[in-house]
Amino acid sequence: MAKKIDISDGRAALDAVRSALAAGEKPARPASATAVRYLLQLLDEKAPGNSVEVRVPPFGAVQVVQGPRHTRGTPPNVIEMDAATWIALATGVEDWADVYAAGRVHASGTRADLRDLLPLRP
Repeated sequence: MAKKIDISDGRAALDAVRSALAAGEKPARPASATAVRYLLQLLDEKAPGNSVEVRVPPFGAVQVVQGPRHTRGTPPNVIEMDAATWIALATGVEDWADVYAAGRVHASGTRADLRDLLPLRP
């Protein structure tokens, strides 16, 4: 993760995204980007490591969960999803099993499961 998001900036962006969604509107791209990065940062703080890569294109990616380290190429454990899905999972609006079963999360590898780490901020 590149630049650390300030807690107040992250919470403000997350609140802006939630407000837009509640109003039936599309969240502003800068708010979505900051909210995604903030929640990825919280995940990194909760489960530091580098055995699982969580990707939320185009906004960010982070390596988390202790275990075998990879150094080159595609990591063996990858989780990828869109921003709306990540925000919903990380905040407890949706459940890992439900979004995974619906095909909204793409996960590969034996360690590519976040159900025990979510939600981050209900």
